[in-house]
Amino acid sequence: MQTANDIRRTFLDFFAKQGHQKVDSSPLVPRNDPTLMFTNAGMVQFKNVFTGAETRPYKRAATSQKCVRAGGKHNDLDNVGYTARHHTFFEMLGNFSFGDYFKDDAIAFAWNLITREYGLPADKLLVTVHTSDEDAAGIWRKVAGLSDDRIIRIPTDDNFWRMGDTGPCGPCSEIFFDHGPSIAGGPPGSPDQDGDRFIEIWNLVFMQYEQLGPDNLVALPKPSIDTGMGLERLAAVLQGKHDNYDIDLMRALIMASAEATKTSPDGAHAVSHRVIADHLRSTSFLIADGVLPSNEGRGYVLRRIMRRAMRHAHMIGAREPLMHRLVPALIQQMGDAYPELNRARALIVETLKLEETRFKQTLERGLRLLEDEVGHLGEGQPLAGDVAFKLYDTFGFPLDLTQDVLRGQGRGVDEAGFKAAMDEQRRKARESWAGSGEVGTEKLWYEIKDELGATEFFGYDTEVAEGQVTAIVKGDARVEARHAGDQVMVVV
Repeated sequence: MQTANDIRRTFLDFFAKQGHQKVDSSPLVPRNDPTLMFTNAGMVQFKNVFTGAETRPYKRAATSQKCVRAGGKHNDLDNVGYTARHHTFFEMLGNFSFGDYFKDDAIAFAWNLITREYGLPADKLLVTVHTSDEDAAGIWRKVAGLSDDRIIRIPTDDNFWRMGDTGPCGPCSEIFFDHGPSIAGGPPGSPDQDGDRFIEIWNLVFMQYEQLGPDNLVALPKPSIDTGMGLERLAAVLQGKHDNYDIDLMRALIMASAEATKTSPDGAHAVSHRVIADHLRSTSFLIADGVLPSNEGRGYVLRRIMRRAMRHAHMIGAREPLMHRLVPALIQQMGDAYPELNRARALIVETLKLEETRFKQTLERGLRLLEDEVGHLGEGQPLAGDVAFKLYDTFGFPLDLTQDVLRGQGRGVDEAGFKAAMDEQRRKARESWAGSGEVGTEKLWYEIKDELGATEFFGYDTEVAEGQVTAIVKGDARVEARHAGDQVMVVV
């Protein structure tokens, strides 16, 4: 069996032989994109190379990029543990060309890797291309010998990738694996495409345009390649599994959780062990990259992930802190590929242990309150928003944790009521704030903080970082612009 570590190594070695520079994964905290909460794709560290703002001493690169999707636009947290392919942490394998090779080589590299190196049967593979991209369709016919019925034209943005409203963009081609007719689901583009029969394993993006405005698309002078392939998803296919949590890497973490709690890895506690295994990875890697639990920004997302895992540990009977005891199992699986885990081992263990110890002091009381409140509700009736807010404010239960507890009961939460209670608390805090006595100024800064959140300081780690100006304050008022000679405060 090809292990996850074998698959990662094969990918990087294959592209090294094709003249690609092996580049280390960048940190989970992006240094060149202030719009991102966490690094969520392999191309993030190369964004400025693609736009021409930065040059590197190589034109071809290959990476296995650690990614987190647990906040902002890409938030998979609520689904983790319940589905076969949702994670907060995952690895994205990618090869990149910065104005060097283009579609012909990208498609040939992909086909040779998956059919020859990984040994996937060609008759189990099909591809999609954007309707406008007959070039790619022709190359697939030539390189792979695919018939037209296995080259599916997709007219939507599912097969046209954009960095944003402006910037590099282009059509993409996705490679799918067919698990066979015994699995429910249809091919991409069909009404039942969301089934599990056809699984996307690799996306090849052909960056050949630049979007200058809503209706202004121009050709790039040096088209580039950006690809992304989820390691966990590929491992499931290569190991004959239909569930990412059944691959060797994830199964080792699930077994460690089961052994530490003396419970079965499957059956009644299966979801909890899956949540713990996934969240162990995301929390440990975030801590290793310098994120620590807090009540704001990235630290708050980390705390939410931690507490969700810790609640599941409590559910399966762990009365002592569990997460820190699983760190050795994680390092055994991933420490060679990511040495930062070993370097930060003591910090990861201590942070997880301290956070879980603190949370356990309030967890049981909060769960008792929740149980009492649910006892007064009718069947399927949602929990009142003010109760959910009390759990958040008094016991440190993030809203999504309360929702996760109630999910198994088929209940929801009155989110509008939760928001109203939150807004009321903020109003009272403003009224009671003594501050400097300059009421107008204090109100202004409260409003800016509510709208923008906290500024994150990168100065301990780097002397250079990209930022966005998010507010300009002149005197005790917010302004849209400043002029020569003005004295202003700038929020970034």
